[in-house]
Amino acid sequence: MLSFQRLDVYQRAIEFLALVYDLVDVLPRGHADRADQLTRAAESVVRNIAEGAGRWSEADSASRYKIARGEAMECAASLDVMKLRKLITEERYERGGKLLEGVVAMLTKMI
Repeated sequence: MLSFQRLDVYQRAIEFLALVYDLVDVLPRGHADRADQLTRAAESVVRNIAEGAGRWSEADSASRYKIARGEAMECAASLDVMKLRKLITEERYERGGKLLEGVVAMLTKMI
């Protein structure tokens, strides 16, 4: 296991990504654009955390963590839209929100 894979923030982001995969698998037809956007943003959170952990300078790492934080915020907005459109359950919305709150809080401390 690589060092970034042991980070709590990475593990939380992976957990959120797994939730996203479950969410998009059950979306009704006609919502492929929403599924794609949420999936890409959630995957970007994971990738940018990994990339940031692999950078040599603190500034480079912080830059990637800032991107990951922004992508996590985008994920939260996507969940809001899906909830508004009644595309996800309240339980999944709350679970996703809690995971993202943790990711954002940890990334904020890392920047």
